[in-house]
Amino acid sequence: MTALTTALRSVSTSAFDVERIRADFPILDLKIGGKPLVYLDNAASSQTPRQVIDRLVRYQTTLPPRLSELAILITARHWTAQYEWFAHKQEALKARLDPTVIDDIACRRQPLLENRDERVVYDFTVSLIETHAVRDDLYRATVDSLGERGVVELVGLLGYYTLISMTVNTFEIGPPSGTPAELEP
Repeated sequence: MTALTTALRSVSTSAFDVERIRADFPILDLKIGGKPLVYLDNAASSQTPRQVIDRLVRYQTTLPPRLSELAILITARHWTAQYEWFAHKQEALKARLDPTVIDDIACRRQPLLENRDERVVYDFTVSLIETHAVRDDLYRATVDSLGERGVVELVGLLGYYTLISMTVNTFEIGPPSGTPAELEP
């Protein structure tokens, strides 16, 4: 037996005070909509609050905010994630996404997108969400528009906001109190 193994075996679980450890992470006491904060952790994001990951995914990519918010709204609409829709509709408007496009997505209508980059992001996102795949020609068009890095970032953004949408739906986190839900089932 190695010295490390011996040392690890000598530490009993009773030596850990869970409440003391929780006190070191006050974010774990946060409640949203009267329910405990859902805190996701893994080796890749060890002890990184969701807000930090959110900022990385949304603001430290090569995707312009208008395109990121378009993809996020499509994802929120797919999942009927009321909180994500509430939060990101405002962000999409700030990023100058056409309000008509936002309304069309909310009503599950295909929007008229005049900008090529918006069209490929819309088509790529809908294809991946609905069919779980992307045709070769659509993939190439998206790479032509966003670059390879942009496509990787878009897929990461979609995966992240799918996770967030599933989480807010599971724990029934809707828009702030007094704010009506905008999305029909």
